[in-house]
Amino acid sequence: MLSQDVTAKSAAGAPMVPADAGDPILPLELLELELSLEGFSGGEPGFCEAVRSAASAVNGDFLFDLPATGLIPDCRRLAVIRIPEGDTMGTLFAALDEDGAEIRLLQPDEETEHLVRFADAFIDLLQRLPEQPREAA
Repeated sequence: MLSQDVTAKSAAGAPMVPADAGDPILPLELLELELSLEGFSGGEPGFCEAVRSAASAVNGDFLFDLPATGLIPDCRRLAVIRIPEGDTMGTLFAALDEDGAEIRLLQPDEETEHLVRFADAFIDLLQRLPEQPREAA
């Protein structure tokens, strides 16, 4: 189950608000992603598949996941995903809590800037690789 209060705030806890409004915003893609993760049944083995499916449901991309103990508080694994934000793709994190029971979405902030740079370098590398022909099934 996704932690509802985290999505409406950045990872640092600051509300995500537009400059001219007082109400927190929740972009449609983020809401759809959150709803897709609602059915998470828990456990580390199903984490990647749950996040991959949720990202796909919003026309996003699952980039990679990694062990995250010590990187982010109360986080066992961290998945990096990209979701549509208007005409571009934005980076977002899906964090599996230490108990392996819930996935929470985190917006990049100062504490995770190094992970965003790593994700950007990963994407750059993938774009530079020559496209391999797909084998017929």
